[in-house]
Amino acid sequence: MILTVTMNPAYDMTYRVEHFERGQAHRVRSVEQRIGGKGINVTRVLNQLGKYARATGFSDHAFAAAAELEMPVDFVHALPWVRRTVVISESEDGTATALWEPGARVSNPHAAEQLAVRVAGMLPDVDGLVISGSLPGGIAPSLPAEIARTAIAADVPTICDVDGEALRLAAQIPGIILMPNGDELHRLTGIKPATADEVVTAAYPLIESGVRAVIATRGADGMVAVTAEGAWYATLPEPLAGNPTGAGDSATAAVIAALTADEIPDWPAILIDAVATSAAAVVIPVAGEIDRCLRTRIAPTVRVTQLDLPTRQETAP
Repeated sequence: MILTVTMNPAYDMTYRVEHFERGQAHRVRSVEQRIGGKGINVTRVLNQLGKYARATGFSDHAFAAAAELEMPVDFVHALPWVRRTVVISESEDGTATALWEPGARVSNPHAAEQLAVRVAGMLPDVDGLVISGSLPGGIAPSLPAEIARTAIAADVPTICDVDGEALRLAAQIPGIILMPNGDELHRLTGIKPATADEVVTAAYPLIESGVRAVIATRGADGMVAVTAEGAWYATLPEPLAGNPTGAGDSATAAVIAALTADEIPDWPAILIDAVATSAAAVVIPVAGEIDRCLRTRIAPTVRVTQLDLPTRQETAP
C-alpha cells in the first residue's frame, strides 16, 4: 500500500470557457467539481497506475464522505470546512488560470498529534509515503518533517512535496526525497536555477546533508533528478499544451510507484516515467487524471542526459 497525506484538501472546480479575458463576463461551457488536494491527486494517479493507495490527512466530515466514495481514506476530521480551488480552462488554446483559496484553520490542538499517530499506526502496512501540499492554519510547519522522520525510520520510502518553512524542515530529514518546482527550490536554497546544471548545483548540497534525492520539476522544461549516485535531466522533444495543474502530482505518483517496486532505484528510468506521466496529465483538463495510452506512447521519446555532479569545492559556501 502507498499512503498519501493531504493536510489542506480542496474541492477542485474546473470552469471551461472558450477564451478567458480579464475584466469581461464569460459564458461557462461546463463546470466540474471533484475532491482534490495534492495528495488526493497523487492517490488518483496511483490507482490509475495499478497501485493500491490510501489517502489520509485533515478534512471535514462532508469531504471525507465524498472521498470515501472514490478511494480508500482515513482522515482526521479537524477542519471546520474545506476550501475550493478554481481552474479556468480555455478550450481555445488549453491555457489554464488557477485561483487557490487559503483554507480553514485547524482549531483542535490535538489534530497534528492525531494525524501523526494515525500515520505511524499504518506504517507496518505501507510500502511508500507521500506528504504533499500546503498546510492549513493552526498546523506547525514541522509536522510533515515529523511524519517523514517516523516513516523513514520504519524504512518506508518517503516523498515530501511541500513548500516554505515546511520544506526547509523536511530537507533536514536524512533519507527523504524532495520534489520541489523551480520556485520552491529557489526559496529553499536561495539559488534561482535557470538551467538543468544550475539545478544540480543548487540541489547537491541537500544531498550532501543527507537528502536521498531531489527531483526538481521544471514544467515544460522537464525534470532534473539529483542523487548521491548521479544527476540526470529528462525532457520531451516538444512540450505538450494543456492544463499543468496536477502534472507535478502525477510525477510524484510515478516516482513513489517506482520506488515501491524496485529495491535499487534506476533513477534515469524513474525520471523517464515521471516525465511521461506528468505529460499525460497535462492533456487532461482536470487534475488527478492521466491519459494512460499517451503515457505509454511518449515514454520512449523522453530524452535523458546525465549531468555532472559538482565537486565539494564547487558547492562550498
